[in-house]
Amino acid sequence: MRRTRIAGAALLAGAVTGLAAGPAQAQEYRYWSFWQGKGSSWAYATEGPATLRPADGAVEGFRFAVSADSAAAGKPRTAAGFDAICHGTPAKDGRKRVGIVIDFGTAADAPGGERPPKPRTECAQVARDASAGEALAAVARPLRYDSRALLCAIAGYPEAGCAEQVEGAKEGAKEPSSPAAPSSGPAGDGSDVGSGGDASGAADGGPSAGLVGGVAAVVVLGAAAVWQARRRRG
Repeated sequence: MRRTRIAGAALLAGAVTGLAAGPAQAQEYRYWSFWQGKGSSWAYATEGPATLRPADGAVEGFRFAVSADSAAAGKPRTAAGFDAICHGTPAKDGRKRVGIVIDFGTAADAPGGERPPKPRTECAQVARDASAGEALAAVARPLRYDSRALLCAIAGYPEAGCAEQVEGAKEGAKEPSSPAAPSSGPAGDGSDVGSGGDASGAADGGPSAGLVGGVAAVVVLGAAAVWQARRRRG
């Protein structure tokens, strides 16, 4: 009896370990990530552009790239300098100015058959209560969203697709650093699927490792309970 219990416990532990190890091979996604300017550097936004309401003088960045999560997401390669972006746009009463940096990414990250436009900066002059998404829409139409309100395209790029999985991506492959890229890494846990959009919970567009692990543990523990009940009846 004791050996049977030990064997059952070992099988259960092995099953949980195997399920927990699954998410280690992170699936990469192609999506727009959303950033906030911090001085001349960038920090990963902790909420989506539809809810974030930047102050006058803020700089918001959008970068199209392939990555597995916010910690690995590529930052915009243009410095987040408000004065450089909005120096030609005079202030107006009742309005605010928001610097917008749009980095369409590299050819390596582009969907098949598409070529990324050159990075661009714009100065959006919008209502005082406007969101970052509204500021983006003021200077970079057309925008494309999916049914989850996830931002899929800026200025029409890419033409199709939305946070799709990238097959055959090389693990550990990273884009060479650019002299124009800020040196600081992303901060925060990432709130949207790249966000460019507004979805929350999984920055890479797929289920989080915690969610998958939790569901896996529930499934395994439920199976163990059924096994124990059958043994008692036997």
